[in-house]
Amino acid sequence: MTNEIDLSQLPPAEPYDKARDEAQRARLMKAWAAPKGWKIVSAVNNSFIGKWYLLTSFAFFTFAGLLALLMRAQLAVPENDLVSQSLFNQLFTLHGTAMMFLFAVPIFEAVAILILPEILGARDLPFPRLSGFGYWCFLIGGIFVCGSIFFGVAPSGGWFMYTPLSSDPRFSDLGADIWLLGLSFIEVSSIAAAVELIVGVLKSRPPGMRLNLMPLYCWYVLVVAGMILFAFPPLIAGDLLLEMERAFGWAFFDVDRGGDPMLWQHLFWIFGHPEVYIIFLPSIALIATMLPTFAGRPMVGHSWIVLSAVGVAFLSFGLWVHHMFTTGLPEISLSFFSAASEAVAVPTGIQIFCFIATMLVAEVRPSVPMLFAGGALAIFVFGGLTGVMVALVPFDWQAHDSYFVVAHLHYTLIGGMLFPLFAGIVYWYPFVTQKMMNDRGGKWAFWLMFGGFNLAFLPMHWTGVMGMPRRVWTYQLTDGWAVLNMVSTIGAFVFAAGFAVFAINVLWPRGKQPLVTRNVWNAGTMEWGAEVPDKPWGVRSIPYIHTRYPLWEQPELLGEMDRGEWLLPDAEEGKREMIVTDILDARPLFVQRVGGPSFLPIGAGVSLGAVFIIATFHLWTLTLLCFAAFVAFTLTWLWTGTARVPEAPEKYVGRGLTLPTYAQGNRAVGWWAVFITMTGDMTAFTGLVFSYFFYWTALPNFLPEAARLPAVLPLTAGVVLLLAAWCMTVFARSTLGKGGRGLSMALLIGALPVGALGIAAWAWAAQAAGLDPTRDSFDAMVWMLILWMFLHLLLSWVMHLYVAARIAANICQPEYRADLMNLTLFGHFNAITAVVTFALLALFPMLMGV
Repeated sequence: MTNEIDLSQLPPAEPYDKARDEAQRARLMKAWAAPKGWKIVSAVNNSFIGKWYLLTSFAFFTFAGLLALLMRAQLAVPENDLVSQSLFNQLFTLHGTAMMFLFAVPIFEAVAILILPEILGARDLPFPRLSGFGYWCFLIGGIFVCGSIFFGVAPSGGWFMYTPLSSDPRFSDLGADIWLLGLSFIEVSSIAAAVELIVGVLKSRPPGMRLNLMPLYCWYVLVVAGMILFAFPPLIAGDLLLEMERAFGWAFFDVDRGGDPMLWQHLFWIFGHPEVYIIFLPSIALIATMLPTFAGRPMVGHSWIVLSAVGVAFLSFGLWVHHMFTTGLPEISLSFFSAASEAVAVPTGIQIFCFIATMLVAEVRPSVPMLFAGGALAIFVFGGLTGVMVALVPFDWQAHDSYFVVAHLHYTLIGGMLFPLFAGIVYWYPFVTQKMMNDRGGKWAFWLMFGGFNLAFLPMHWTGVMGMPRRVWTYQLTDGWAVLNMVSTIGAFVFAAGFAVFAINVLWPRGKQPLVTRNVWNAGTMEWGAEVPDKPWGVRSIPYIHTRYPLWEQPELLGEMDRGEWLLPDAEEGKREMIVTDILDARPLFVQRVGGPSFLPIGAGVSLGAVFIIATFHLWTLTLLCFAAFVAFTLTWLWTGTARVPEAPEKYVGRGLTLPTYAQGNRAVGWWAVFITMTGDMTAFTGLVFSYFFYWTALPNFLPEAARLPAVLPLTAGVVLLLAAWCMTVFARSTLGKGGRGLSMALLIGALPVGALGIAAWAWAAQAAGLDPTRDSFDAMVWMLILWMFLHLLLSWVMHLYVAARIAANICQPEYRADLMNLTLFGHFNAITAVVTFALLALFPMLMGV
């Protein structure tokens, strides 16, 4: 098997044959070509999806920037009436929302989808249609949220949507629902991208590229995508609780009914502080990729940078109370989170020091990308110093909710994210367009943005120290903030002018400009091995990589790839194919076929978007119809595009190597996609568990008297039935493996009523105990846990019927049963959820002596 192959000892390639090479290129071109005309919207090539993501993200950035300019114009002079207070609140909320959710995170996903396959030397990412689906979700959700301002119903409660104002419909209008449901929809896009990127980095590396040889950019992508998987689900759980209170009156945040508004802050900032590093780390990754190119040498401290990035990711999940120092928490909590907030500076500093060391040991070529990178480091280091200040509890008590925090936030995010991103755009512009940007325009843009940024935000530190609070609409002349605010407003418009120059430079037509030379920057990473003019297939043949900088350290590599001397140089069957490798050593496992152009991801994205948008207006029947359409599109997409039985069990891929054409279980990328998705799902469920115990610790009478607790007997019967349904699914898998198609289908279908009876037993227990989710937080949490399990039961019904139909159609067979293995994996997670829910509903109250 491939585990025994010595990749360095593969036989030599066949002698070059021009006719064979041209025929192979023609077949590859036909397989990987994008649709023409209006059908281009169905394209799923990473080059198209990445560009669309990038342009759309910058469109939302421009929109959010215009909102910021309106706010700065309002605050330029005291007692201004340029905009009303209501409109200012909408501008403030949408500015933060768009910058955080529609630009800062999606731009990471855009850049990663665009360049990651080429850096890996791969044809594409494993799930190109999933990337397309994520993009359409992002676009539709962003338009829905941002477009609300043109109808006067934009959210106005701040980009953090604090309760209780946001949870009571009397004090917050439709805008809060738009924020909750719109962002929940956008988060679907973020998690879809995270799944795609994690599997891509782990399973799509070229043969030989072991984990320790991965480029730094790939490490950062893996770390950040993993952070998204653990940071976003708690916010989804919080959104669910908040929308249930707004739409149906369930008691989660209403103090009068035993709720607690502090729960929302915890769930939001469990997401919100890792979000800062989800934004920061990908941009640091861009610098880590560009710097060796202009230094002409490998990065100093490669392993230290990787460990530091992992350390930042780990520590970032222990800092959320950093935003809650003034909420009256116990001193022991303040001390712990203050220390953790200081500690995160250590791994961050290690990365910065490695960058500086690389520049010191080499003569760095001057360039526009390095100009932006240098400006980024200067701004970010200053922002980091003020971050250390607000991490100290006594100082934070003084500066909290003042413009000092606004200044710190923007120094950290713009220095840590925006300037490196602009450096990356200039650097990879010739990779994407095969033309060069104008250097003079780039320098003008940098100095305008660098000067304008500091002019805008440096005075805000003094404005905050002088007492100007955040989120104020206007102020008095006697407050003493007028001059500083005018300076900040002028700086904001100078910064905007710099961005306009940059945007013109990017979008300026260059049709008559000659194409760049190949590897124009003389970089060492694989993306610069792309042919000029570019081809849609990524790489001509998938190479064997055994160094960190292949274009520097494997001098014959480009010629060998271009001549088709490495793996998978052809597309004989006319299919889009890539090689999947193992996680540790990147040994080739099998040939994976990926989906081509399709309108199904668009249909799924539009119908799911309609579900969230229509639910905002509580039109439940139409919402259910749109959800049915989403299920239909998704099942059609899966039926026609995944786990198909191949024409032959093996395929010759070149260099004497033959690989399987089908994989199942943990060798398959689909299994890993389910595992990663369900890990995120379990993280959201953990958010509900956290909520349960938060109430228990914060509310002295959270657990009611024994008479109001659900009876243990029906709860026990329910969990037994749910576990029985899980066992039937596991048995169906082994039965099919032995050839028992009929019995396997019977077990899958029979598991449906068994699981339904389990949920019914739980619901009956809650109902018999008289639990009313609109009465108090305990009742609401019990019903929410049951509802969570019920929703997963509905999903399992769809999956069971789908797999049973695949078995009946002879697509899911004893030798080819990836669908059933993936369903079983889903069942494992559901079984864990059922056991934990049972422990919360029955065992924990007993343990507490209720």
